[in-house]
Amino acid sequence: MQVKQLTKIVGMPLFDQVGKRIYLTQAGEELLKTCRELFDKLDKFEMILSDLKGLKQGRLRLAVITTAKYFVPRLLGPFCQHYPGIDISLQVTNHEYILRRLSENLDDLYIMSQLPDNLDITYQAVQENPLIVLAPANHPLANQKNISLERIAAEPFIMREPGSGTRKAVQDLFEEHKISLKVRLDLGSNEAIKQAIAGGLGISALSRHTLALEGINGQLTILDVEKFPIERYWYAVYPKGKQLSVVAQTFLEYMLTQGKQIAESTMTQTH
Repeated sequence: MQVKQLTKIVGMPLFDQVGKRIYLTQAGEELLKTCRELFDKLDKFEMILSDLKGLKQGRLRLAVITTAKYFVPRLLGPFCQHYPGIDISLQVTNHEYILRRLSENLDDLYIMSQLPDNLDITYQAVQENPLIVLAPANHPLANQKNISLERIAAEPFIMREPGSGTRKAVQDLFEEHKISLKVRLDLGSNEAIKQAIAGGLGISALSRHTLALEGINGQLTILDVEKFPIERYWYAVYPKGKQLSVVAQTFLEYMLTQGKQIAESTMTQTH
């Protein structure tokens, strides 16, 4: 009934129904866009009022790439303790879905490791995200030093799924040296890849942060491979021209000041 009333007020159809599926009309798309902008401005107004009163309250909407789940929650814990009035919405998803959310400006901040080529964005590096080569603890190469890329390419390799930033970084390195990898398996989860390595299915390259809070401790080892670790970063990203809310700006500053300290404590656990 409310949708019918809204359609009547607008004076144009807001959606078309084709079979069991519903599609927004052009008027519906414009109304949706306008509503999002209005709600966003209301959220900012509420947070500005809270800030003027000396409070930090409101809502923080984050969308992060899957590998960032190893450090972002560790930041959110003390942040929420410091600002208990802030409600957090955290989306953990793959690179493709992050880009879709970014293009529609659905969140306050996006944490990703592979910057988009086709979107106009503002970004800041907030955390190192080095890629390392992992193998079973009993692998023949476990105690060797400065292993060549050619030798690594001779091993069965487990890759993240196509479209993954980790996969692209690894492929770019080997293609740069004109070396082909023997990809045995594609998996869409870092945890699944670690289990596959422990099970002897091959070796892989993952973020060092994936070893944080290691659940199969002692079954994996870091190989000493030339050109590794691959230097990468996590970036805080938002659409260019977007005015960050008070809460989002506070969290961004918090990541820049506290993120390194928390990451170092995490890294220490993986050595």
